Amino acid sequence: MGLKDIGEFGFISRISPQCLIRRDGVYKAIGDDSAAFWAAQGELTLLTTDLLVEGVHFYPGVTSGFNLGQKALAVNLSDIAAMGGTAREAFVSLGIPERYSLAYLDDLYRGMQHLAREFSVNILGGDTTGSRQDLIINIALTGSVSENEILCRDRAIPGDLICSTGCLGDSRAGLHLILKSIPRDTPELDKLFQAHVLPRPCLREGRFLAAAGATAAIDVSDGLSSDLSHLLASSGTGARIKAGQLPISAELESFCARFGFDPVEFALAGGEDYTLLFTVRPDEADRLADGYQEEFGSVFRILGEMTDTGRLELVTASESIVPLEPGGWNHFQQDGAS
Repeated sequence: MGLKDIGEFGFISRISPQCLIRRDGVYKAIGDDSAAFWAAQGELTLLTTDLLVEGVHFYPGVTSGFNLGQKALAVNLSDIAAMGGTAREAFVSLGIPERYSLAYLDDLYRGMQHLAREFSVNILGGDTTGSRQDLIINIALTGSVSENEILCRDRAIPGDLICSTGCLGDSRAGLHLILKSIPRDTPELDKLFQAHVLPRPCLREGRFLAAAGATAAIDVSDGLSSDLSHLLASSGTGARIKAGQLPISAELESFCARFGFDPVEFALAGGEDYTLLFTVRPDEADRLADGYQEEFGSVFRILGEMTDTGRLELVTASESIVPLEPGGWNHFQQDGAS
């Protein structure tokens, strides 16, 4: 059975029962011309959207519909995380080629609903249409955050420490495995593959950092050097990061040793890691680090500091200071899917 056998409204009826995760704040869910919900009182409303296109952002044959559904929602959740917000309501629009089975589409929605339940996010509607060639997934997501806690890109100052909530470069290594059809013959390679196809949004970490006093943040979607450059441009600062302090996983070290790559280059110019890159005042760093470890049982890594030079610089392993050009994912220059 395919989508043409049940039609758009049959499909809506099929996926709707599991889309309302929480009822508070919702006046009308799926089933009317528009969803209706109350915004969180006394808080700012956040709104983000991401578009995923087959052959550009994903290969359906590489990962399951379930994992693709999770990733499609995760990349939106990561934007809300970078603002220090709480995710609220999602709207999913699909352009579906005829070759996609109902079983695959069911699996896609199960993946989205699984992650939505974890973070109490409702799926309140969207749109479904046919596509002549590629599967297209667009999700719009709302969130909320108080004005005095919102994390933005323009509030870092010289002297602030630059930190990351997780490892960098793993997703790029996973993409390399996909594009080169390299078998995942070790647990290390499988973990890198999973880092690419099933990223974890740092929503709870972002909420903690916003409440604890981080000064600015951005999620690492295009790569450390590119996303840090965006933060510098918004804040009107420079930055100096140290190669020896980059958070590089043991799995990435093993991958690079095996295939002849530089793990520092992967960490600097990867993409789709969806860790949070954030800044904090030096005199607040220890307090924030202690609270973070108590809350999450892990540590964040300090990569360097903001400067007043207006330049992005790297301190190499030999202690040389070199200019660092933005590198990583560029939607209009890449050939491979991500």
